[in-house]
Amino acid sequence: MKKVLFLLGELTDQDVDWLVQAGKKEQVPEGSVLIHEGQPVDTVYVLLDGALVVSISALQGRQIARLSSGDVVGEMSFIDSRPPSATVQTLEPSTVLAIERSHLSEKLQQDEGFGCRFYRALAILLSHRLRGTVKSLGEPEQLPSPPRPSPASIPAGQTTSQGLLIVDDSAETLALAQQRFERLLNQLDAVS
Repeated sequence: MKKVLFLLGELTDQDVDWLVQAGKKEQVPEGSVLIHEGQPVDTVYVLLDGALVVSISALQGRQIARLSSGDVVGEMSFIDSRPPSATVQTLEPSTVLAIERSHLSEKLQQDEGFGCRFYRALAILLSHRLRGTVKSLGEPEQLPSPPRPSPASIPAGQTTSQGLLIVDDSAETLALAQQRFERLLNQLDAVS
């Protein structure tokens, strides 16, 4: 599932309207760097169209990820206020929704409901990313996996005894998130 679907699956239609109003649609040429590793970033980006690559200097600038329409970048630095741990660059001409840190911070302070939904969405997004990373690294053979309950046996939003939060990723929720993404794109096109 694309990162933006985690975000839009948790936010309301009114929240999406705010993102459109507060954000700025930008056309970014191929080869442009949106985020520089180690340099402060003051924007969260939603990739609307195009492709981005993520690279890190520890691996001599080798690409570690390729991002497509719907991906979100800059969210980690927004959360912890630390410089980015990777560089994000356009692979082709791309369109992004740029949301300034100051606007987002102000909204989070003024609207507790939005704040709860936004931070929950980011927590889900980052948890999903970490699980994917761990899975791609493989599990050590000497450590058996603890038994996990079937997600079908636990209601959405409930926490298991192992602390596993079951997230509602039903087809209905995913369809709603996709509709919100399309709505966001249509609203941005109307503003442009």
